[in-house]
Amino acid sequence: MKTIYTSFAAAVESIKDGSTIMVGGFGLAGIPENLLLALVDSGVKHLTVISNNCGVDDWGLGLLLKNKQIDKMIGSYVGENKEFERQVLEGSLELELTPQGTLAERIRAGGAGIPAFYTPAGVGTPIAEGGEVRIFNNKEYLLQTALKADFSLVRAAVGDRYGNLIYNKTARNFNPMMAAAGNVTIAEVEHLLETGAIEPDHVHTPGIYVQGLIEGAQEKRIERLTTRQEA
Repeated sequence: MKTIYTSFAAAVESIKDGSTIMVGGFGLAGIPENLLLALVDSGVKHLTVISNNCGVDDWGLGLLLKNKQIDKMIGSYVGENKEFERQVLEGSLELELTPQGTLAERIRAGGAGIPAFYTPAGVGTPIAEGGEVRIFNNKEYLLQTALKADFSLVRAAVGDRYGNLIYNKTARNFNPMMAAAGNVTIAEVEHLLETGAIEPDHVHTPGIYVQGLIEGAQEKRIERLTTRQEA
């Protein structure tokens, strides 16, 4: 059985100043929003965060940015977060910008125990400056290293007490890879089920990768809401 938390504050209390954390989600889809709120309240600082982007100004990782709790961001998209852009431009936030596919593969490699790999993405761009480039089959490839984290915070639709997780549609995005790449993975689930309630063939993340779970209700905000014009 895994640790089942009854408060989000308790779920994140092991995350200390200077920790490296991975945060699942794509934009605002599939983010562990209650764990992030608890992290804001904890006041932990000097974090290195690995995530596709950094939320929006008033939600998700954007709240940690606003609170000056992040020192370094490893991601693929600055997006529409004005505070993210402002901190990068003024030099108060270190940014390691990585092509999205490369970011996903670096995280997957971290979870799979692969220390590094070669990819053609980024060759001939500033990303390759200072990096190792080799030629395979007459094509240049750039060496990229794997990513690991002290903690991975992921969000799943369903989990059981053994830590097995099922994600909902696009919320699957980065969550399974990050669950495997964290030394400690904490899953925020919409529905916590008893052991045996999930069909083995339906499991996206096996419980071996998960150390703790907590059930919570999410607001499920979206970045831009577009509705049909009334006739």
